[in-house]
Amino acid sequence: MHPSRDIARLIEIMAALRNPVGGCPWDLEQDFSTIRHYTIEEAYEVADAIERQDFPDLREELGDLLLQPIYHAQMASEAGHFDIGDVIYAITDKLIRRHPHVFGDADAGNSAASERRWEAIKAQERAAKAARKGDTAPSILDDVPNVLPALARAEKLTKRAAKVGFDWPDFAAVKAKVDEELAEVAEARASGDADAVREEIGDLLFAVANLARHAGVDAEAALRDANYKFTHRFHHVEARCREDGIEPKSAGLERMDGYWNEIRAADKG
Repeated sequence: MHPSRDIARLIEIMAALRNPVGGCPWDLEQDFSTIRHYTIEEAYEVADAIERQDFPDLREELGDLLLQPIYHAQMASEAGHFDIGDVIYAITDKLIRRHPHVFGDADAGNSAASERRWEAIKAQERAAKAARKGDTAPSILDDVPNVLPALARAEKLTKRAAKVGFDWPDFAAVKAKVDEELAEVAEARASGDADAVREEIGDLLFAVANLARHAGVDAEAALRDANYKFTHRFHHVEARCREDGIEPKSAGLERMDGYWNEIRAADKG
């Protein structure tokens, strides 16, 4: 295997696909906006393969993900913005800059010290980026991506705010906030104000994301696991309905709940 040679070959293939003479018509029609959702999808497929511990699939999905920066860099090169070499140089420079305890003279310390150093360097980088853009009052929240899944973004926003002391003191205080938001959802629901219900449910979800952070839980991953568990158990409910010769929509809640409790007990056993 020759990684450098293989990546160079991939870059050549991407350039050929985008060549106006003899290239692929579909690839030639694409731009940054039309490709960006594929980039997000491929990242999720990599995460899915990791969660399933499917390493042959992970190898394939990582390849699909690798194609994305090369695709974007090819389009950027065509427009005269930058090329894949600039991308690789930038990330190499960033890794060296953020690890002075590995590539410089700084004391390595422990993991916590490394994280504090990393965050301090990132703060300097955010300030420098803001200065380049002419923003004299950068926010600590500026580079939390808008395109993150809402639950993950909520968790990251609260984590950033906590770095400057804007945070609940402990888990109990956050739990009390969740209880407060849940009560406000019920109050809004009783009022019949649909807009208020929507707003209060948003506040509740935000508070739950903060609760997960205080508990040391990745809220997005926890919800994905819950989705998987629900899917697995509901498949059992559907299978049991078929065994009993009845359609789920005709089974009734009591019967389906009984099937659900079967698989729930089996999972916990």
